[in-house]
Parts: sequence; structure tokens; C-alpha cells
Amino acid sequence: MAGILHIIGGGMAGLAAAVDAAGAGMHVVVHEAGRSCGGRARSYEDKHLGCRIDNGNHLLLSSNKTVFRYLTLTGALDTLAGPGAPLFPFVDLAEDARWTLDLSRGRMPWWVFQPHRRVPDMRLAELRSLYSLMNAPDNATVVDCLLPGALSRRLLAPFAISALNTDCESGSAALLGAVVRESLSLGGDACVPWFARDGLSESLVDPALTYLRYMQVEVRTQSRITGLDVAHGRVTSLQTPDGDIALGPDDRIILAVTAPVAHGLLSPHLPALAVPTEFESILNLHFRLDEAPQPLGSFAQCGFIGVIGSVAEWVFLRGSVLSVTVSAANRLANQDPDHLADIIWQDVRRACDTALTQPLPARPAAQRVVWEKRATFAATPAQNRMRPGSATPLVNLALAGDWTATGLPSTLEGAMRSGIRAVEALGLKNPTDP
Repeated sequence: MAGILHIIGGGMAGLAAAVDAAGAGMHVVVHEAGRSCGGRARSYEDKHLGCRIDNGNHLLLSSNKTVFRYLTLTGALDTLAGPGAPLFPFVDLAEDARWTLDLSRGRMPWWVFQPHRRVPDMRLAELRSLYSLMNAPDNATVVDCLLPGALSRRLLAPFAISALNTDCESGSAALLGAVVRESLSLGGDACVPWFARDGLSESLVDPALTYLRYMQVEVRTQSRITGLDVAHGRVTSLQTPDGDIALGPDDRIILAVTAPVAHGLLSPHLPALAVPTEFESILNLHFRLDEAPQPLGSFAQCGFIGVIGSVAEWVFLRGSVLSVTVSAANRLANQDPDHLADIIWQDVRRACDTALTQPLPARPAAQRVVWEKRATFAATPAQNRMRPGSATPLVNLALAGDWTATGLPSTLEGAMRSGIRAVEALGLKNPTDP
């Protein structure tokens, strides 16, 4: 097969598409407008903190088959860390309770019958919430499906907010149900948590770029596409600040950019194209300490802890840095970031002190607030219905991105799945596939 595949966007969707298409018989060119690839999943040197940090925290599950296929192809499986078992330590600051969720390996949920492995104070009847989520109609919200009780408050609601990056009152139950079907419903073997041991770039970006160079894929950073020329139902050239890139009859394009950018590029040619129009933010806080804390118990085994009854939701420990994630953060947009960081630090101290050999200091040595204002599309039923598929009326162009209709919310798995679907929509196939 001749021709060039132009992938516009070097985030997770674009990189996954490039890795998948690298052996499909076309020359592949990735155009990334920024200085580096990775999008919302990359690492960088922070001068204020004096160390390297991630621009966000991402917890993978062993059920994320597309992500693990990508990591296998790029040789990055050994860059992950985790407990190697379906363990999730939690602390409830509102009720001063601590526990470790210890899921059964198989599909039979034996853990729910063992008090020391399950959510404290949960009732077995509450498991009906999972059935309701997996069978939710398109217009249902998460709160419509959750029964009141400890299971919902201490597990399902926090899980929903993390997965959807949208509050339970407006979040799509169908999207959360899709996540449940691919994880909890399959048993603990599908729920083993993993995260980047050294950094997101070290796991998700750098190995992929090395692999793409080996496969003779051309990755162009600071290569911004400003417009498309279209004639006779196909894209004929890509507009750039340095001139147009003419496309041959066999050339193809994957548009793996954000929803607003895709709409801006395509609306002159596809005015009927609908994309999500509402977005949610994610707040990440990084606290550097003079000395690396020494964790105990399941915190040491897992490297993270879930926090209930706090603005903070997840705390990750990597060396001397404690990183905190706050999802669905639009509600905090009017608060002063430094004041918010002070409040969260005190919650981090309460959450972690008894799980460390030494208590945390009254203040960290340095802190950094990273606020992603448009981190994901708002995962509401209405916005979910606005997500387009991979194929477009332009015969040589496909869409990719976690905002497209993957059936999942805006997760790494969804982003990478969208890249592979875009490759398939253009009729390409990696020979490594069965």
C-alpha cells in the first residue's frame, strides 16, 4: 500500500494510532503542534519544585487491554508499578475509618462475604447498584442507579467521579456501566491497579517515540495544522504556517486533536458535525518534601491511597513527591489555588500520617498546582450523545480522541481505543494483529 498517513495530534490517541499503523504499509507522519508529545499524559521538569513531575495522575487497571497492548508493542511494560494484586487502600476522613479493598481474583465476588476485604458497613443488597449501572438507559445519571449506603459513598461514587471526571448527579450511568462491565464485573484479575513508576513520559511517550523511530515513523513537533482544503469529498491538502502540504490520492489523515480544535478545522467542510461542547477540569497538586516519606502497610504495597470525605481523591507517592488528584474540579474554579492547596495539604496529612513511619511536616518544602481547565468532555448523557464516530463523510479522514464515540468516558483506554478505531476506519491493518 502506497501513500502517507498524516496523524494530526501527538497525544495518547495520536500516538496509539501511529503505533498501530506503523506496520500497515504506509509512511506515517505525526504532526504535534506543541514542543512535545503526550498531551495530558506527559512529564516535565518543574523549576519551582526542582524535580520532574507528571501533568496529571493516571491509574490503569489490568482490564485496559488497549493500553497494555500499546505498552507491549512499545516495550514499556516494565515501566509500570503497582501492588500486583487487586488492592485499593482507602481512608474516610469524615468518619475516621481506614480499610483496604481486597477483591477476589476470579469472577465470583467472594470478597463481599469477608468483612476484612470489603468496604466497611456495606450491605450486600447495595450490589444491585452495579446491575443498575450496567443496564442503565442512555439518559440515566449515576445518582439514578446508586442505592444509598456505604458501598456507594465509599466506593462507587468516588469510582464514578474518577472514571467520568463528572459528578454523580449529572454523570452518565451508561458510560460508568461500560467501565464496570470491563472491570469490576470481570473480577479482581481485571482490576489490578498500575501506574507509571518513574513518570508518564517514561511509560507512555518516550518508549513509543523510540518504537516509532525504529519503525521509520516521522514525528514532527511544533508542526501546527491550521486548516484543511477539501474537494470532491476528500481532504486535498493540509494548511500550515509554512505553506500547504499537498495530499496524494492514496494519502489519509487521522485528526487526533481536541474536540474544539477538530470542530474548528472541520466545521467549514462538515457543518453538521457535532462534537461535545461542555468540559470538566482536573486539579492536580504536587507537594515536594525535603525527605521521601516511608509508607507502611497497603500504602507501601500500592503506592497510592484513596481519600473519602475530602476535596482530595487520590494521593500518589513517588519518592519525595506526594501528588493529589481532584476530579470534576469545575466546582472549585472560583477558589484561590494557594488557599485550596493549603486545605488539601492538611487533608493529605490526616490521610497519610498513620500510614507513614514519620508524620508529614506542617507545610511541604514546595508545592505546585496544575489546573487543566478543559481536561475532558463533561460525561453527561447529553454530551455523550454528541460524540461522533471515527469515520467521517470525508473518505480519507478519520477522527480520534477520547471525546469520540468509544463507548467509554475520557480515559487513557478510551483515547487509545479511539486511535486504533481511526486506523481501522481508514481500512488499515497492523500485521501484528490476528
